[in-house]
Order: sequence, then C-alpha cells, then structure tokens
Amino acid sequence: MGSLVPFQDLNLQPEPTNPRIIPKIEPKLEPLDEYTQADLQTPPFFPNPSPNFSSSGSGSSPFTRNSNVQLPTSSTVHEIPPLGSDDTTVYSEYNRISELFKEAFARKMQQQQRFGEIEVVGRNHQDSENQDLGVIAEEEVVEDPDSRALVPVSNENNQVSEVVVTKRKYQQRSSELVRVTDLKPEDQVYFRDAVRKTRMLYDSLRILTMAEDEGSQHLGTYRRPRGDLKACQILREHGLWMNRDKRIVGAIPGVLIGDVFFFRMELCVVGLHGQAQAGIDYVPASQSSNREPIATSVIVSGGYEDDQDGGDVIIYTGHGGQDKYSRQCVHQKLECGNLALERSMHYGIEVRVIRGFKYEGSGSASGKVYVYDGLYRIVECWFDIGRSGFGVYKYKLVRIDNQEEMGSAILRFAQNIRMRPLEARPTGYVTLDISRKKENVPVFLFNDIDDNHDPAYFEYLAKTVYPPYVYQNVGSGCECIDGCADNCYCALRNGGQFAYDYNGILMRGKPLVFECGPHCRCPPTCRNRVTQKGLRNRFEVFRSRETGWGVRSLDLIQAGSFICEFTGVVLTREQAQIFTMNGDSLVYPSRFPERWAEWGDLSQIYPNYVRPTYPSIPPLDFAMDVSRMRNVACYISHSSSPNVLVQPVLYDHNHVAFPHLMLFAMENIPPLKEISIDYGVADTDEWAGKLAICD
Repeated sequence: MGSLVPFQDLNLQPEPTNPRIIPKIEPKLEPLDEYTQADLQTPPFFPNPSPNFSSSGSGSSPFTRNSNVQLPTSSTVHEIPPLGSDDTTVYSEYNRISELFKEAFARKMQQQQRFGEIEVVGRNHQDSENQDLGVIAEEEVVEDPDSRALVPVSNENNQVSEVVVTKRKYQQRSSELVRVTDLKPEDQVYFRDAVRKTRMLYDSLRILTMAEDEGSQHLGTYRRPRGDLKACQILREHGLWMNRDKRIVGAIPGVLIGDVFFFRMELCVVGLHGQAQAGIDYVPASQSSNREPIATSVIVSGGYEDDQDGGDVIIYTGHGGQDKYSRQCVHQKLECGNLALERSMHYGIEVRVIRGFKYEGSGSASGKVYVYDGLYRIVECWFDIGRSGFGVYKYKLVRIDNQEEMGSAILRFAQNIRMRPLEARPTGYVTLDISRKKENVPVFLFNDIDDNHDPAYFEYLAKTVYPPYVYQNVGSGCECIDGCADNCYCALRNGGQFAYDYNGILMRGKPLVFECGPHCRCPPTCRNRVTQKGLRNRFEVFRSRETGWGVRSLDLIQAGSFICEFTGVVLTREQAQIFTMNGDSLVYPSRFPERWAEWGDLSQIYPNYVRPTYPSIPPLDFAMDVSRMRNVACYISHSSSPNVLVQPVLYDHNHVAFPHLMLFAMENIPPLKEISIDYGVADTDEWAGKLAICD
C-alpha cells in the first residue's frame, strides 16, 4: 500500500509581526438548504401525537426535528444556579446560561455527525401539560455516551423553569463495506419495491404529521417542527431506515439513477447518503478495518465558490476552514472527509453523486430537490489556493461510463422543453396541444419513431360524461363563504377531515372523497377543490417502441399530487355488453385495484392501524367508452408496480355508484419518466398490458 506525502500545514505557520484577526472557524457543511437557522437553534415544544397517529401497542413516540445543537454534558448541570426571587437576576442569569449553552452546542456539533434524539424526562414546574421536546442532530461518526442535562426554558407567560433532558442512544451505523453486484431481475424488482414502499411510507408520514401540526392551536410562539424531520425520526424509531446493517459501496439496490428526492432527510432513510447536512458521507478511520477513512457518497449543490460542475466531470472542494457564512477563512486539512476522498481515490473506490439544486415549485422548505446522478471515480486530488486566498483540497470526479443518463441533465432538458419545445426538439412534435385548449395547460404529442398520429384525431374529453339521471337530487353544499374548515358540511361527509392538505396533496387514500361542488358557497381557492380544477402539470403523449403510446410529464410531480382524471363516456352494463359485441374495448373501473389503500397506510408504524372504510361506495358496475372521446389518461401504460393510483372522487353530483376516477402520484415522478397505472389485468390478458384501442 502506497503512502501519502502530507502537504505542509499552512495553518501552523509562525504568527506574523502584526497578527490579523482570524474569524471563527465553522465546520464546512452543506448550505442550510432545508434547515433554517430557527430550525437549527430554537428548542421547540411539541404536543403529544393525536390518537389518529398513535397506537396503544407501540406507545407514543415523540415527533422530532433537526438541530445542529447538542446538550452539554452532565457536569454543566452544577453550573446552573437555583432560580431566585429577583427577576432581574433570574433573567440575566438565564440569558448568560443560554449563551454558554449555544457556545457549547456549537463546539459539540463540530465533533458529531450522528442522528440522536433529546427526550424530555422532566416537566416544567409551572406547566402541567405534558410536552415532548425533540431534536434531531446529524449522525455521529464516533459514538457518544448518553448524557443528561438541566435546560432552562420559558413558557408563554415568560416564567422560567428547568427541564431535565436525556439523549437517547441509537444503534450505531455499520462500518462494514460491501458492494452489491450481479442482481437477478427478480432481485431488482424486490429491492425496487422495497425502496418504493419505504419512500411511500415516508411521504405519508410527512404529509399526515404536517396536517396534524396545521390543526394544532396550542404551540405558543415556538416554531413548529417540519414534517420531513418528523417522518425521518419516526421511521428510525421503528427500525425502518434502509441499508443500516451494511455500508454499501457503489449503487444502492432499488435506487435508480434519476430518482428525485424533495427532502434531504429522505436520502438518509433509503441509505443513499447518511449525513443529514455534511456533504461527504464516509466511514471514519476509527470504524474502518484498516484504520483509514473511506468515502461512499457526496452531495454537489453548487454552494461552494471553488466547486466546478461540468456534469460528467466535477471539481469537488473538500470541507473545513469556512466560517458560518460559507466563506473560506483558514486553510483546509487532509483529515476526516477530505482524507476519506483521497483514500477512496487511492483504493479505486467509486462514490455516489447526488446533486442538489433549486427547482421552481419543488414544495420543499428550501426550494431545492436532490437527484441521484450515478457513480463517479476520484481520479485526482491536489492542494490549491482557492478564490478566497486560502488553501483547499480539490478532487476531480469523473462519471463512470455506460450508466443511465443523469437525472439532473433530464431535469434541465425538460425545463428547456417547457420553455422552448421546438428548439429543444426540432423534430418529433405532431402537435403542441391535443386538448385544443380544453385543459389549463397544453398536452403535447410527440412521435419520432413512426408516422402514427392517431391521438391527434380523437375528440379530447376533459371531463367524464355521465347519464342524465346521475345528476338528479344533487342536494346542497356547505355554507363556508370564507373557505372551508374541518367542521363544515363537506368535511363531515368525508368523515370529519378533508382528504387534502393546504397544498392540494392527498393525505390518505379513501374509498371515496367528497369535494366541495357547484352548490357550495366556498370560493374556488378552497382547499377541498383539487381534482375539479383540471390539469396542473404539462404532459406529453409519446410513442415508444416498448409500450406503444405512453404518457410522461414535463414537470416534476411530487408524491400525493393530482395527476388527471380518467375520462370517458359512462355506459351501463347493458350498454357495455352491446359495445363489446361490436368489438369495442372498454375501461371497467371495477378492475382497478384498490391502490388508494396503500397511500397513507401506517400499519408498519402502528399495528392497530385500520385502513379507511368511510365513506363507502358500492361495487362500480359500469364501463367507460374511450373509443371515440378520451383524454391524456387513456394513453397511460399498465404496470404491476405503478407510480399512479386511482382515487374515486365526487363533487358535481352525489350518486356514489358513479364516482370520478381521479389519478394521484404514488411517488415522486421525475420529468420525462413514463407514468404507469395498474389496470388490474395480467400482461397475458387481451389488453396485453395496455388498452388495445390505444396501442
């Protein structure tokens, strides 16, 4: 094994005659994308989870949030004087101790990179309400023993008291390096399905916990925690983080190039990148078998002045030597993550690259998304003077050949198509809107394979056509002039809670969803009017050699978002039999599997979870003719592992036997990725995995 000639430590040079002031050095982490300064510093109070999210069998698990602070050790407890009667002295001492704690927390953060939790074991002397205090910190590279401390806090009446907290210790992350190779097709399907289910559970938890926070009215002035952090912590408490028993080098089974993540914490959940904020994930020397650190993944976010991202070639800057404003102020050292990258280069170990960048309409707190771009090799490492005049370590990363196209490149290409379709694709477009302005946004038709232009010749049907008798006795609606609340008439029809959050995301699949309709007095902006507004994303019907006609989005679609309605002309059973005799193919809604039950299923978290059964509907005993009039949904391909589910919805009539068939995303769907649905038929059926009339 070769040796590394160390660079001269420029930080240890003799002090000049006129020493200059050196700013405070902060550990170089990724820019504070999702973790605002308030998220990282303010100790929050959380209410107990509501009965909807708890189980008598598993107990009540505190919801947690991210923080870059750690509690002082138990020795600090003796430095806190007892509270006296002099208010001035009390508050002065309180402020002094608070500042001491902040400094101790900052120092501690420089040494730790592990997820932990701080749990309340004491209670406010003045407040009898049981409140949980939860903080998520980054995962440690060196295990730290449990500690207890006495923390001063104030309630809504500015009464200062003390809370005893203890740090819960989790099982340490494995340091055993393994590489997964030669997966069989059935293994690839298995791992992909496992990742999809874990991500779906994460999204369901995040959306539901955020909805609970929005309904809480007794949190005082403290900043509310974020759903992505809560979901991450709950999954960890139940042992549902993936790839924890081994440290995987190379590709993660079940994670594909181009997969998009709206939240940084989700990378930790699936094991793609194990650091909540640090840009370099590595096995530390203290845990490595040969006592040398090894890097496994990096995040490139474009937030560092010396980084250069050329796509297939990246000049990646090491960590360290930066102040809290991400300005280089001291020379970097070849240690920790920097040394891990150099050692990975030495041993020829590839690293996973995840890119993070701003994306309009991402829905995350930072406006950023993270996309997995594949495997890179570190081919060169050197010490250089950066733009700020200080020494930095630089690494040249080159993408390994014969991989799928980078997800970040596809995102940028889709953006160009949305802005300038004919410039991005000079050939292949048949029409830029097969809906003929019947939708809110155009629906493109693209075919660069053959001369088949059939979708352009059908009448576009934006909404389903029902028999006239369906609209008899439609009834009345809610009286919410200023917008609907959870106690309005339409909410009661849904079982007491709306199906969507304030961003229009489906919180939990149900047998039927009632939306506010034309007889309701609430405005068009009501949160309970989601599917009736039509398309929100730009779609493209395209020709494929594998699946015939297919559908893909030009926008990034977040899990739980509305896709479109599956429209057609509704036929009774007798009418359907006549059409079948004439050879026409029909869509039978009763064949669609109840995939809606998978969205929001928390049975892995709470054993007593029962899937929603209200409002209930009878078996769907009708067919839909899409042979002459259809919309974009008719061209969606069949899959046994779909990324779209069918959710029955009613809004313009009350006949529960004839609901609208609304499609929602079951996972994050990147631009230009084919959308799929489970038609409830086998690939050997007469449909051959797709509607015959659309093939």
